[in-house]
Amino acid sequence: MASAKAPNPADLKAIFGLEPEQAVAYLKSKGYAITWNWQEMLDQAHDQAFTVAKAMRLDLLSDIRGALETALQDGQTLKQFITALQPTLESQGWWGQQVIVGSDGVGELVQLGSPRRLKTIYQTNLQSAYMAGRKAAMEETTETHPYWMYVAILDGKTRPSHRALNGQVFRHDDPIWSSIFPPNGFNCRCRVVALTEAAVKRRGLRIVSSEGRMFTETIETGVNKRTGEIRTAEVTGLRTSDAAGKSVTFRTDPGFNHAPGAGLAEMLKRKQTAA
Repeated sequence: MASAKAPNPADLKAIFGLEPEQAVAYLKSKGYAITWNWQEMLDQAHDQAFTVAKAMRLDLLSDIRGALETALQDGQTLKQFITALQPTLESQGWWGQQVIVGSDGVGELVQLGSPRRLKTIYQTNLQSAYMAGRKAAMEETTETHPYWMYVAILDGKTRPSHRALNGQVFRHDDPIWSSIFPPNGFNCRCRVVALTEAAVKRRGLRIVSSEGRMFTETIETGVNKRTGEIRTAEVTGLRTSDAAGKSVTFRTDPGFNHAPGAGLAEMLKRKQTAA
């Protein structure tokens, strides 16, 4: 789902009704991973480790994650985030196009830091952190709010398949949520809201199930320039229909085939108990 303007933390807080503490906890809970291409670390692996492709030193990753934590805590806009982080990355030599030698000893001209890359880093990580925090909060209220409704931003930038899921209600324990809890791709602005049984009835909503409509498939995501290997990723799909009754197939984007923050609710609960 493409967006013309990157949502800043204040926008996300307004959309999701969530304080940033849980989102920051999600970021802080991660370790670090060194990766060359984004395809090297997909889906649930992002819950365990923070990575930025071609940021090949831990100090770089630490600086970038620290800047993201500050953006969450202080409600920084994208412009403020870039202004704060760019000088640090330039001083460390991680900026612009450079020839970098990989672990195989082969040099390659690659794009390191740039305003465009920082925008992607900002949007993807903040959106995932906020949604991980929101999911953790919703998991604690399933006894009173057992139904989860998919909500899309309905404007000209919304993908048709995301629009088709808008307003669909599944039980919180429907297996579909393990894959399609947003974000479901770069710039995805979808969210999920929890509902009581009374709210579902009052609004005339219909509870649906993914049984018999959910599938997984393996798709190509590019070619390793060095080895010629075709890279692949698994995505989850859901056969559904839009408001006009037309059949639509929803698919997660490669790398987004998971619900962010798996285990975050339990981790937060343990921290509260320990305190």
